[in-house]
Amino acid sequence: MRCVRPVTEKELAEALRAAAEEGERVEVRGAGSKRRMGGPVAEADVLIETTGMAGVRQYDPRDLTVSVEAGMKWRDFCALLEENRQMAPLDPPCAETGTVGGVVAANLSGPRRRLYGAARDMVIGMSYATVDGAVAQTGGMVVKNVAGLDIHKALIGSFGTLAVITVVNFKLAPQPEKTRSYALVFDSAAELAARRDAVLSGPLQPAAMDALNPAAARLAGLDGFCLLARAGGPEALLERYDRELQGARRYEGGQEMALWRAVEEFAPSQRFVVRAGHRLSDLRAVLESAPGACVSRAGTGVSWLGFDSAGEAEQWMSDASHAAWSRLLEWSDGPAGVYWPDPGPELEWMRKIKSAFDPSGILNPGRLYGRI
Repeated sequence: MRCVRPVTEKELAEALRAAAEEGERVEVRGAGSKRRMGGPVAEADVLIETTGMAGVRQYDPRDLTVSVEAGMKWRDFCALLEENRQMAPLDPPCAETGTVGGVVAANLSGPRRRLYGAARDMVIGMSYATVDGAVAQTGGMVVKNVAGLDIHKALIGSFGTLAVITVVNFKLAPQPEKTRSYALVFDSAAELAARRDAVLSGPLQPAAMDALNPAAARLAGLDGFCLLARAGGPEALLERYDRELQGARRYEGGQEMALWRAVEEFAPSQRFVVRAGHRLSDLRAVLESAPGACVSRAGTGVSWLGFDSAGEAEQWMSDASHAAWSRLLEWSDGPAGVYWPDPGPELEWMRKIKSAFDPSGILNPGRLYGRI
């Protein structure tokens, strides 16, 4: 397989055009940290890596906007924003090795999605290269942009199957004055769910609230069924959290960062991971159904369950008692028979969009579980 590592958008677009003219299949990736996601990539003729494009195009700290090239490492992107006490709080897994473009293309987010939203809420524009050799722009550098179509929202989560993201524009958030996190430990999933309900109905709304079953808790240095909460703001607000969450273990500074990093990196640490979408009221049932480790966004209704084999993951997904939940084998160490049991009616629209962007189907063949 021939490898191309362009350093400009023009070079990247030309590589795509040349491959399309020759009928060659193209694998697109940044650092390759998320190759275990989205189903295996079929054998390709050309590999295009975006890591040669890692510059800052525009940064306006006073406007809380930034534009960076897609090959920039996510950790470097966060360090750039840290200089002005700003952030793009997606909290993605593989943050140390992954690229900005990879995070957006995989639509990754983490614990603070509950407060700040996902990539579609933070990305206000981007540039992208198409298979016909063009470089196009969508959105812009302002938070409220009403010109044209939000094509960038279609590219977010497309795993490089439509076009190659080259530049991403973000709206940013200021860092809170201080942060503090809490761990509440319970003997059962029922007790955890009841306390979660009490927090959700109370006056304080944490930026993040995750639930861990005992197997996942051990990975974070904890035990039992754990409810984690993360808060930010002035000291007076954090003192209120101290009172409301009396008896919880408190985390600050480096310990707090290490706690959430363990949670954020849960999925890539497991061999096979099923992502399940469910109602908030089903939190207890999901935690109790997990044969292994399970981490749940307790305030948004998404859970990740770890398995040792593809067969075990497939068996869990095929269980009739889980049919009400969306199920997807999101991370995989090897081939599986079933990745996406029920894609729903939206699949046909996804195929139409794929056909419009990449009519010959040369971009990242096999990604999105072989269904696109």
